Amino acid sequence: MIRDIAPVQIAPTRIDWPMLAQRWRVPLLAVGLAALPWIVPSQALAVNILIFGLYATGFNLLFGFTGMLSFGHAAFFGAGAYGTGIALARFGIGWFGAIGTGIAVASALALLIGALSIRSRGIYFSMVTLALAQLIYYIALQATGWTGGENGLRGLTVLTLHIGPLTLNFLDPTVKYYVILAFVVAALWAVSRLLNAPFGAAIEAIRENEGRAAACGYDVKRIKLVAFVLSGSICGLAGALNALHLSIVPIDSLSYQTSGLAVIMVLLGGAGTFFGPFIGAAIFLLIEDVFSLWTVHWQLFAGMVFILAVLFLPHGVWGTLVSWRKGREP
Repeated sequence: MIRDIAPVQIAPTRIDWPMLAQRWRVPLLAVGLAALPWIVPSQALAVNILIFGLYATGFNLLFGFTGMLSFGHAAFFGAGAYGTGIALARFGIGWFGAIGTGIAVASALALLIGALSIRSRGIYFSMVTLALAQLIYYIALQATGWTGGENGLRGLTVLTLHIGPLTLNFLDPTVKYYVILAFVVAALWAVSRLLNAPFGAAIEAIRENEGRAAACGYDVKRIKLVAFVLSGSICGLAGALNALHLSIVPIDSLSYQTSGLAVIMVLLGGAGTFFGPFIGAAIFLLIEDVFSLWTVHWQLFAGMVFILAVLFLPHGVWGTLVSWRKGREP
């Protein structure tokens, strides 16, 4: 006797969107950034989001992934900008070599400050980085022959870019945006590879429990120093691109307010996430762009948004979204 066999019901496969975004994070972010000039109010704002998103990404590598809160990352942003500007204006080095010079200067400075500051922990580490960054600020302020002092460094306008047989008009806003985007995507790819490598697991282990990481055999001081230098290098690249974008290097590039920008952007977007720094940069700069048209007190609205984000989105916009999505999974 043949019995009826009930059909086997296969549960529908649910797409793990956070995991998918994590796997394809660099291409997804590159596509999103490529479309940015056609979404935001102006191309100048889009360039700023690119540059400061990269700056926040460098800071996030140290703070979000390694667990070290620095209040002095403007030193590396400004060092990259001044290194690039001096190479262009004082030595006549080409634009590509000038960017490399800016990154090298920022990396060397990060090595020096990192070697001095990683001996301390917690709030002491934060205060040491702030103090050393302020020292760099006042050195640049007094070295008027090299930096222009409080007037900033001028005379580094780049009109055209020669890339092999191509000659690009860097004064064209669209050309400028996509040239800068190419550097940003290359840096993001490098950061993604670092995070996927054993080094990424090592810095996250230090963030979660430094003592346990040391007990597992990690050379904690060396790893922290390497993370510090890499973070400074990325911030230096952002500063170098900002110098090319503005054609000047303002002294504010080294100020403590610029260090605070990195902290705010990362916390707004989500510390320890890949997309968070750019989301935070976009939110903050959009607030500045929109509210500054209405009032000179736009910082009041930015502060209100930041307070609300800290209270109701403790993991940042992207970090909270990922946590909420994981919490809904059965």
